[in-house]
Amino acid sequence: MQFVLAKIVYSFLILISLLPFRLLYVLSDVVYFLLYRVIGYRKKVVRANIKIAFPEYTTSQIIAIEKEFYKHFCDMFLEMIKTLSISKEDLLKRYTFSNIKLLKEYEAKGKSIVLMMSHYANWEWSMALNHYLSFQGYGIYRPLQNGHFDKIVRNIRSRFDTELISAYSLAREMRNHDRKGTKGVYLFINDQTPMLRKNQYWQDFFGINVPVFDGAEHIAINLDMTVLFLKVKKVKRGYYSAEFIEITDQACDTSDHFITRKFIQLVENQIKEEPKFYFWTHKRWKHQGKK
Repeated sequence: MQFVLAKIVYSFLILISLLPFRLLYVLSDVVYFLLYRVIGYRKKVVRANIKIAFPEYTTSQIIAIEKEFYKHFCDMFLEMIKTLSISKEDLLKRYTFSNIKLLKEYEAKGKSIVLMMSHYANWEWSMALNHYLSFQGYGIYRPLQNGHFDKIVRNIRSRFDTELISAYSLAREMRNHDRKGTKGVYLFINDQTPMLRKNQYWQDFFGINVPVFDGAEHIAINLDMTVLFLKVKKVKRGYYSAEFIEITDQACDTSDHFITRKFIQLVENQIKEEPKFYFWTHKRWKHQGKK
């Protein structure tokens, strides 16, 4: 039954992905109305998160950000579906990199790269980067429990030569690549909330102490990798521009948690520039006070 359901869902997504962008965004407007106005999907969570991050904002300012976020959220969801059929030419036109030469300079040094980014603007289309790489591009993801629907997600995210690596086998596979001399660019999207555990690293995020993922830092230090941040801006509806920012070129020489602190700082600064494009539906501060 799950297999049949997954096939039906996948066929439906393919049909949606074939819509031209003009009609796709008409559909997005309809979904926005239903999701925000009718259903009110996670509205309390979104409003509470924005208020936590920007306590100085008035209620009207928070609601304004909230509405714009939901519009973008619906756009981004449908853009992810569009990935199933989008052409290489269209993707490269809509997702550009302002300083790709910087990345090429790091590749020329012959060291693998940890590329860190946040759930901001559009992270799914970052796969466009594969068309510029000399190294192999790898996306780190957490498999879904339902294998049939996990396959759908993998089909979406593995287009354009992206290889996916499960977070559960990541360290082993990256060590294997290092031993074999395989050079890669490893994309980590790790600004969300980890599960609580002992000996966890905590850091202030918008002035509140929260647990953060630091696995990318440990791997980068152990394998002496270059670490970059990918800052994405939404230029207009359906168009994005990304910029590479160096965190460190010598991970093994950094102090404890320098990389993670720098990453969280860059994420926070990015959100402050245009809050409406952050992924506010996630309960980012749910562990505050539990250290």
